[in-house]
Amino acid sequence: MTGRASHIVIIEDEPVTRGALTAYLQSFGHRITECASAEAADRVLGSDPADLLIVDINLTGKDGLEITREQRARSEIGIILLSGRTDEVDRIVGLELGADDYVCKPFNRRELAARVKNLLRRTAAMRQMARRTVEFAGFRFDIAGRQLYDTSGALVSLTRAEFELLRAFVGNPGVVMDRDRLLANITHRVDDSSQRTVDVLIRRLRRKLCDDPKAPRILGTAHGEGYVFTAALS
Repeated sequence: MTGRASHIVIIEDEPVTRGALTAYLQSFGHRITECASAEAADRVLGSDPADLLIVDINLTGKDGLEITREQRARSEIGIILLSGRTDEVDRIVGLELGADDYVCKPFNRRELAARVKNLLRRTAAMRQMARRTVEFAGFRFDIAGRQLYDTSGALVSLTRAEFELLRAFVGNPGVVMDRDRLLANITHRVDDSSQRTVDVLIRRLRRKLCDDPKAPRILGTAHGEGYVFTAALS
């Protein structure tokens, strides 16, 4: 993170919740813009880009899921969804559409602030990584150029979903990521959006990385939990 204040846009149509959340996050030095609707947020974001969105999923008009879908198609901005509902389907759909986190109301303000801090750190690291080329197991991954080169220097063709999944792994080396979290990193999916999508993509990536699924050296399996990037980065 740089020394500037992070810009957080809160999209919440309940004024008391919106005001309380604004005051609390401002106490941590964040710059907050309040919006009562998606339309107001669009006007703000058009002239003053944000580092993080906190979005009520149950907005009148364009709801939080639609906002998430639109924003994720445009950028890698951090997105936290808020909801008064505890429906597991809402949480999964939100993550599949690209939200980074999901918090149910009523929420603990300190916990939310911690989630905000962690997400800002993670998105800042991703922006920094987007300008980098990394190497692992003899492969060279040009993240900004969206290109992968094999051990002989030949270009390895990646679909958008494969690139996004590999970028998520490289950005979180040694971290076990479950299928919901991995799905959240994949945009514009045209096939089924179930957890099976991740398993299919992992098989395709392993094949392109010459990574033996019985003894993987790059994309490991954490049984019952998810997958983990195990190769050393340089």
